[in-house]
Amino acid sequence: MPELSVKFAQSGNVTSSVTNDENEARDFEKFLGRPRTMNTDVRQKSLDERSLSEFTHVISSQEDRPENNLCAGCQSVIDTPSINITPGTHAVLESPLVGEAWDALKRSLVYLRGKPVGTIAALDNSEEKCNYDQVFVRDFVPSALAFLMNGEPEIVRNFLLKTLRLQSGEKKIDKFKLAEGVMPASFKVHHDPVRNHETLIADFGESAIGRVAPVDSGFWWIILLRAYTRSTGDTSLADLPDCQKGMRLILSLCLSEGFDTFPTLLCADGCCMIDRRMGVYGYPLEIQALFFMALRCAKLLLKEDNEGKEFIEKIVKRLRALSYHMRSYYWMDFKQLNDIYRYKTEEYSHTAVNKFNVMPDSLPEWVFDFMPNRGGYFIGNVGPAKMDIRWFCLGNCIAILSSLATAEQSTAIMDLIEARWKELVGEMPLKVCYPAIESHDWRIITGCDPKNTRWSYHNGGSWPVLLWLLTAACLKAGRRQMAKNAIELAEARLSKDNWPEYYDGKAGRFVGKQARKCQTWSIAGYLVAKMMVEDPTHLGMIALEEEKEMKPVMRRSASWTL
Repeated sequence: MPELSVKFAQSGNVTSSVTNDENEARDFEKFLGRPRTMNTDVRQKSLDERSLSEFTHVISSQEDRPENNLCAGCQSVIDTPSINITPGTHAVLESPLVGEAWDALKRSLVYLRGKPVGTIAALDNSEEKCNYDQVFVRDFVPSALAFLMNGEPEIVRNFLLKTLRLQSGEKKIDKFKLAEGVMPASFKVHHDPVRNHETLIADFGESAIGRVAPVDSGFWWIILLRAYTRSTGDTSLADLPDCQKGMRLILSLCLSEGFDTFPTLLCADGCCMIDRRMGVYGYPLEIQALFFMALRCAKLLLKEDNEGKEFIEKIVKRLRALSYHMRSYYWMDFKQLNDIYRYKTEEYSHTAVNKFNVMPDSLPEWVFDFMPNRGGYFIGNVGPAKMDIRWFCLGNCIAILSSLATAEQSTAIMDLIEARWKELVGEMPLKVCYPAIESHDWRIITGCDPKNTRWSYHNGGSWPVLLWLLTAACLKAGRRQMAKNAIELAEARLSKDNWPEYYDGKAGRFVGKQARKCQTWSIAGYLVAKMMVEDPTHLGMIALEEEKEMKPVMRRSASWTL
């Protein structure tokens, strides 16, 4: 892809040296120490945390300059150009495609008694709508962010309150009662023509394929509550007793003590975005990254009353353990790969290097060619004698946004995506995981799932919704041009193909064999990516800076310094 290489070279990403990366990291540290600049003209700030928007503007301004001096690009957020958006209308951003996307997003709105409460999964006019006519918690997140960026917070507030009400109801599946804190996977509006009354019917997994309750819904709910608070400056919603209780119920499920010796969460297949059997049973990266981010958001939102203080103390302890565990055992780069390649097995005691008794022969052949000399990523899963080396997009992007990844690891993840652009981005951003499972492994791991054949759906398919996560991660890591390149790829086909759910093939060239058209989160993901890259101050809604107490004392592996 020669054109892409030229673009990267112009942006300074491919040719940047390690010295420049280290300089940027040091300048970032200096910048965090500066007093926070308030800008009520852009949006009202909330919560006791420094603004990421200041840093993202510095990075985005610096990236387009020929010189590589971060401090030279520093300026106040007050001077940051922002989009003038009238609440209730959409900004076209000089692109008719954006206007088309907004019109489609507006058509997907679901109303309860005259008030918008969410967006359906897809505007599917086929006879077999399945559950695509429902409002999914995880699917609504990009829609919610788009509405927040567009000055329409009422929709998000209604959604948060309605899902909270559903959480408090009794949940039974085959006579088995689910825990109080479980959030629904989705809900739909039921109209009773006799009583002329509308009610919400929730799905907690009893109707889902595989009958798996969603673990990620509760995490996304907390993350979205923080995004709403951050965007609007309105703390009254998060301060409501019901919201405080809802957060505590979610956290109670995750912070309870048990037999685990790891700070990660044990989860079943199908409990997250990868909602089919794909061999992620155990401690999947996506859940651990969302767990980490939700804990950090809850720490900011919980009141420091008697109940809140107890949870905050538990959160702080878990964050320290979880960040150490993830940064140490889930991180993979060239040096770490080489260390695992030389592992000894059957090691005992605290001096063991191979703590999970991973067999070096279990390393797949593809990873040796896939791993560049500079770059790294968080692998998919770690457990006893298990190391899933696959690259998962959502987990790595959330790791950057939540600062689970250190500044050096964030840079390494971006370096890897850049070096393996053809494999991970291809012709339609972005691979949900890489590589695909094939042949005998596909039969055993997926249970011969015909939807998850190689390079399709969640088995290496390309999902346009992931564009917003890539864009946000790129902006936080100072790679704005990478985000622009990915957005340009998406713009070339999304509208022509009628906004599909996913694409198939090694390069994402083909519309998915069972992909629904006019998929809402494909539309919303594009809008969020477009608005963020045009106005990086929006990043503050969904990104968190690294806390000093979370910073590691030592690095486990440092291939990025090669």
